[in-house]
Amino acid sequence: MKITKLEIYILRAPDDSRPHWVSHFIVPKANEILVRMHTDEGIQGIGIATSYTPIEAAIKAFKTGIAEYIIGEDPLAPEKLHSRLFWLTAQRVASERGWTREAIVRIAAAVDIAAWDIIGKAAKLPLFRLFGGFRSEIPCYVTCAYYRDGKTMAELKDEMQMLKAQGHRGFKAKVGGVSLKEDLQRLALVREIIGPDNDLMVDVNRAWDLPTAIQAAREMLPLNPRWLEEPVRWADDHRELRKLAAQTSIPLSAGESELTAYGCRDLVEDGAIQILQFDCTMMGGFTTGRKLAALCELNQVQVAPHHDCFIHAHIVAGSPAGCIVESFTDPERDPLQAELFTDPPQIANGMLTLKEQPGLGLTLSEPALKKFGEKIL
Repeated sequence: MKITKLEIYILRAPDDSRPHWVSHFIVPKANEILVRMHTDEGIQGIGIATSYTPIEAAIKAFKTGIAEYIIGEDPLAPEKLHSRLFWLTAQRVASERGWTREAIVRIAAAVDIAAWDIIGKAAKLPLFRLFGGFRSEIPCYVTCAYYRDGKTMAELKDEMQMLKAQGHRGFKAKVGGVSLKEDLQRLALVREIIGPDNDLMVDVNRAWDLPTAIQAAREMLPLNPRWLEEPVRWADDHRELRKLAAQTSIPLSAGESELTAYGCRDLVEDGAIQILQFDCTMMGGFTTGRKLAALCELNQVQVAPHHDCFIHAHIVAGSPAGCIVESFTDPERDPLQAELFTDPPQIANGMLTLKEQPGLGLTLSEPALKKFGEKIL
């Protein structure tokens, strides 16, 4: 089988006059690369890459020839294809053509996911079964409690009540953008609304120094958080995560901010975390995600990938290390989850049920593609 054509779209949502903030940056509603891959046997696959940085670097790479390294390759050989793309990061051509390292990594991820979608369709099996088939129903949580200009405690209460009414059993709240005292009040309100029997996760997005993280972990213990995510600042987070882990019983999680699997590997091998949150759409695709899931299984670390629940469900369902997936069921925060696919897997009562359709089991909504997409190739 050979790849004969690529269709490339950039997915964006309209600018919001009242954006969603985490501790120190605005989270884009949508800023993604969509790859639609065609083959000489008529099988098509789709892949997505997420970017929290400007996506113009990826657009430039596609417009200056990176597709030359993909067209003609065999999608049934994903290891070869991914290696061919990833290691452009260490070749002169990338410098000559102005391809940034991050853009190459993101593109390689989207292409890899599209190739695996084709593999599943060729095998007539859903990917979660090809990845091990450990289960077909997995836990799912919702990320919430973002900062927004002028957002009050009353608005936060309304948000949490809405999400609880949707049937969620796990809720991940954002902190780190205001004082610790204020954040603890916000978390107390979230816990009050969701009740004692639902899961509360806490996401700092690398905002705290180590002393603040230690104090916060101690003071939030009565709220019974399931995990504390990216609690310390980026510059020395691996070492500081180990130090924090020695002083709290709250499980620590990280991984979404790593550029490569090697950074995720070090988090696991350093004993810095109990939950790994790699993102197949940001680095490595499924080829790398499967390896990291196996590494986690062998090191008693759980897998709770970042973002894109319909993509990552296959990794989580395929592995005994799979823990949970992240969802965004408020269309104001993430319209793509609500609109990009027709008949996606069902999320109900805190669980996501995978479908038996081959490959990703996802069908693009052409109206959504027209609404959010800009075709660049």
